[in-house]
Amino acid sequence: MLGKSLVTLVFLICCVVGTENNEDLFHGQTSKLSSYTVVKPQLIHRRWARNADRLPESGKTEEPEERSYSLIIDNKEHFLRLKNNKEFLSKSFVQFSHEASGNLTPTYPKPDVHCYYHGDVEDHEESLVALSTCSGLRGVILLGNQSYGLEPVKQSTNNEHLLYRLEHSQSEPFVCGVTNETSHTESHSSFDPSLSMTALLRRKRNLPQTRYVELVLVADFLRYTYKKKNETAVREEMVELANLLDGYYKKLNIRVVLVGLEIFKDANPFSVDGSAGEVLGLFVKWRKTDLLPRIRHDDAQLIVGLGGAYAGGILGMAFVGTVCSMATAGGINVYSGDNLGYVSTVVAHEMGHNLGMNHDDSRCTCNGGSCIMAATATGSTLFSDCSASDFERLVLRGGGVCLLNQPSQSNIVSVAKCGNGMLEGGEDCDCGTPQECTNKCCDAATCKLTWGSACAQGGCCKDCKISVSGTPCRGSVNTCDLPEYCNGSASFCPSDFYLMDGLLCENSAAYCYEGRCQTYDYQCKHLFETGASKAADICFQTANLKGDTFGNCGMTSSGSYVKCSLANAMCGKVQCTNVNTNNPPPGGSVSNQIIDGSSCVNADFNLGSDVLDPAYVNQGSPCSKGKACLDFQCVNASALLPVDLHCDANSTCNSRGVCNNLGHCHCNDGWGPPYCAKSGRGGSVDSGPAQIDYSLRDGLLTFTNNYPSAAPRLFPEGRPADLH
Repeated sequence: MLGKSLVTLVFLICCVVGTENNEDLFHGQTSKLSSYTVVKPQLIHRRWARNADRLPESGKTEEPEERSYSLIIDNKEHFLRLKNNKEFLSKSFVQFSHEASGNLTPTYPKPDVHCYYHGDVEDHEESLVALSTCSGLRGVILLGNQSYGLEPVKQSTNNEHLLYRLEHSQSEPFVCGVTNETSHTESHSSFDPSLSMTALLRRKRNLPQTRYVELVLVADFLRYTYKKKNETAVREEMVELANLLDGYYKKLNIRVVLVGLEIFKDANPFSVDGSAGEVLGLFVKWRKTDLLPRIRHDDAQLIVGLGGAYAGGILGMAFVGTVCSMATAGGINVYSGDNLGYVSTVVAHEMGHNLGMNHDDSRCTCNGGSCIMAATATGSTLFSDCSASDFERLVLRGGGVCLLNQPSQSNIVSVAKCGNGMLEGGEDCDCGTPQECTNKCCDAATCKLTWGSACAQGGCCKDCKISVSGTPCRGSVNTCDLPEYCNGSASFCPSDFYLMDGLLCENSAAYCYEGRCQTYDYQCKHLFETGASKAADICFQTANLKGDTFGNCGMTSSGSYVKCSLANAMCGKVQCTNVNTNNPPPGGSVSNQIIDGSSCVNADFNLGSDVLDPAYVNQGSPCSKGKACLDFQCVNASALLPVDLHCDANSTCNSRGVCNNLGHCHCNDGWGPPYCAKSGRGGSVDSGPAQIDYSLRDGLLTFTNNYPSAAPRLFPEGRPADLH
C-alpha cells in the first residue's frame, strides 16, 4: 500500500495536467481538437519507474511483455495494464511501392512489433487499451462509454502527451446519412437492449472459432506526400493502425492480421477525385486486377490523403457483406492530418460493413454511448450487440468463409501465449482460458490435444479425429459454387472455391460471377421475397432512363443521378414484379407503377452515404444476348473472363471438368487433377479429392457405412459450359 502511495505521489509531482494553447509547441497537433489535456504518463515497473520516452539502459531488447502506466484521465488517476501484441503482423508481411519507373519489386521489411500493446484499465472490466510505445505513447483508451486518444507532443522534451476524447477530434462528423430510421431498425434481429459489453464478451465466448481477417492497407500518393514522402513513416503509421483495428475486433473474436502494405509513391494508379462511390469502384477494380494477384488477402482498405471529406461529408465507403469477395472486399477511408485514433474508428467502421455489419439504430447501445457502426461516427471504439449479430448472420448464411483460413503459425510474429485463442508455435490448440474453453479435444491449461485426440477444431475435425480424405466439408450452395473436401491430413476445410467468372449458367441464359449465377430473378428474390421475379424489359427501359431515385445508372461526383442510355438500361436499378409492396425490404422504400400492362417494382435504400445501394443490378447480370453488366454498362460478356487466368474446360481440363476461380481444373468423378487427363478421385488441387480414399479401409468401416457411395456428381443436371 505504501509502495503504491509513493508511486502515486511521484506521478502527481511529475505530471502537469491541464489545457494548453501553446501552438508553437504543438505545431498544429491541436488544430482539430475542440478540447484536450496535456499529461505526462508514468511507466510503473517492478524495478524502476520512468518516463514513457525512456528505455532501460540496455535498449529496446528489454522491452517487457507486460507493462503498466499511470495516467490522469478526467482528473482521476488510472492504471493502464498492457500486454505485448505481436499477433497482428504477418511474418511474411510484404510491401509494394509504386516507383516513378513503374517498378513494383516487393520488399519484406521487419517492423518492430515489440512496442505494440493491448490491454485494459485496472478495475474497469469493460475497458480497452490499444497503444504503441515506439516513440512515446500513441493510441486509444476506452473507459466506460468514452474513447480517448493519446499521442506524444512532437516537439516536447519533457514527456508531454495530448489526451482528448475522440469525439472532440474532428471538426466535421463522419456522416453516413441514415435518415430512414424507422425502416432501418428492421435490419437488425431482436436483442435485449440492456445487454452491455459484458454480454458481448459472453457472445465472444459463444463463438468457439476465431475468425482471421488477413488485411492489406493501401496508402495513396496524397498520404505519402503528407508524410513528407517518408516511406518508413507511412509504414509505421499503417502498422500502428493495424494494431488498433486488431484491438477493436478482438471483442468480437475476430483477429486482424496485416499481411501487406502498398504505397503509391509516384502517383495514384486511379483517380481519387470525384464521388466516394466512384473512387470505391475504381479501388476494388484495381484491387481485383492488380493487388490480389500479388498479395493473397481477405480485405483491403484504401487510405486517401484528401484534405477533407468527399461530397456529403463522406469520410469512408464500403460494400456490405463482401469480405472474401475477389471483386468487392474493400473500402476507402479519408485520412487528413495526424489523428490516427479517430481515423482508425472510420477504418473499423468500413471493415465492419465488409463483414456484414449494418449501421446501428436506436436499439443498439454501447454502455450508454455511441458505437463504431453508428451512422455518424463519434470516435467510439466499441461494437454493439447489433454488429455482433450482423456478423454472426453473415457467417450463418455462409459468408466469410475465407476468415476460417487461419494464418500459418510460422507467418505470425508471435511468442506463444496459451489461452489467448490464437494457435501459435508450440501449441496443438488454443481454446482460450480454462474458464472459456468448452472444447473436449483441447486441454486449455497446456494448449495441447487431450489424450487420444488428433485435432481440436475445423471442418475436417470430427470427434477429435481428422476426417478421411474425400469427406465433404463444404457443399456447393449454387450452380456456380464448387464443393470442398477434406484432404485427410488437415483439420480445416480448404478455402472456398467457385467457377471461373464468365462461365455460362442457368441453361446458358446467365453468367457466373463471384461464385453466383447472376440472374435478375435471384436479385429480385434476394431484395424482396421468394415469389418476386424479374420485371419486363420495358420496366428497365423506362425507369432507368429517367435518372431519378428509382431509376438510374449511378451518381456523379456532385451527387446527381445519371440517366441510363437505352443500351445500358438493363444495368441500372433492378426492376421486379410479383412483389408485396406493403412489406418493403428493411431500409428500403418502394416504387410501383404499371407500364404497358406490366407491373414494375423497384427500390431505393437509404442505408447511409458510405454504403452502395443494393438495388442496383449485380455485376455480371445478362443484359443482352452475349452481353453482361459491368459498371452500369452492358458490355461483351467476354469482359467477365479473368485476363490473368488461362483455363478452358475443353482444352485445359480435357472436357472432364470445369475451371475454378484460380484457373485450375475441378475434375468430374473418376478423373484426377490437375488436368483431368488420368483416372482419379475428382476435385481439384485446391478443393481436395471428391471421393473418399478407400485405400484406408482398415478402421474405417463405420465411416464408409455412413457414406456407402462416392460423392454425387458435381453437376447432375449438366455442368455449365465455357463461354465462347
